[in-house]
Amino acid sequence: MPSPSPPPGPGQVPELVLPLPAPAPSPVPTPPQPARAPTADPWSTPATPPATRTPPTRRRRVRAEPRTGPPGPGPVVIALAVVMTASVVAAFLGIFAFGLSGLQQQRSQHQLYAEFRGLLDPASPKAPSIGGAIPPGTPVALLNVPAAGIHDAVVVEGTSSGTLLDGPGHQADSPLPGQPGNAVLVGKSSTAGAPFAAITRLQRGDLITVRTGQGRFRYTVLGQVAAGASLPTITRGSGLLTLVTSAGSSRLGRFAADRLVYVDAKLQGKAVGAPHGRPTFVPPDQVPGHNDPSAWPWVVLWLGLLVAGSVTCWWLWSRWGILQTWLVGAPVLFALLWGLGNEAMRLLPNVY
Repeated sequence: MPSPSPPPGPGQVPELVLPLPAPAPSPVPTPPQPARAPTADPWSTPATPPATRTPPTRRRRVRAEPRTGPPGPGPVVIALAVVMTASVVAAFLGIFAFGLSGLQQQRSQHQLYAEFRGLLDPASPKAPSIGGAIPPGTPVALLNVPAAGIHDAVVVEGTSSGTLLDGPGHQADSPLPGQPGNAVLVGKSSTAGAPFAAITRLQRGDLITVRTGQGRFRYTVLGQVAAGASLPTITRGSGLLTLVTSAGSSRLGRFAADRLVYVDAKLQGKAVGAPHGRPTFVPPDQVPGHNDPSAWPWVVLWLGLLVAGSVTCWWLWSRWGILQTWLVGAPVLFALLWGLGNEAMRLLPNVY
């Protein structure tokens, strides 16, 4: 509040003091009111918004995920699968006949050699078979023909196609080497290691040595004999050995065999006695140049198992993927192919 002014002196005009106006009260802020939406007139036509141009959208390419399973079954796929399976089976049978069967024959020869050497041991309780009815596949002799590259080949009893997969065989209705009469040994020339492939190179005077349970016997080659020719005269107490195989006349040679080859050899010295009970005939599948028709049911069985295994692997491919299916299915399919190859070999002539 202003202090009062002093009273005027003499001759002075009193000063008029006006009161100051009171300050205006500050306006009280009012809260903002929400804007009211305009009320649409129900009788009016709504305004059409101005047309706007929508920019074109670019389609994005989506990459399809790679297919991991086998192709779906269809006529073309099934036909290709059948052709591919048949091609694989045919190729494997060829590889088995001219390659893998030789490895199998070597393994069998090692086992048979150990067995026969054990039988020749004087301390063995069992002696080698020297006559009578001998079970097929039994080792009966050791054959050496240096001029034909044959060294300690184990000869087994029997001459069927399946038996000769293990090595040269002795024809059951003939005496064993070293015994009186004509002993006949049959061997393959092209498959299963082809143990008799080179006997066609034998010449007159070449030496053949055979070891049986009755001792060691030496033969001298007389020469090759054509099929159907008469046998040399066999005197009392003497022996003859005949080696039988196949050969071809074309450039393919033994791989396209078309005839039988016989090589006769004469025993040096006297023959030893033979036990009684030797068979007087052999089944047709053991005659040189014949096959074993009884293998057909087994071939069909192995083919059926192979087809079933292939279909199962196709199904597993769609479930597991190619890698897991290969790791599990490949050994199984290989075993089935091996079994099929063994039985199919019995359908070939026993001298091939």
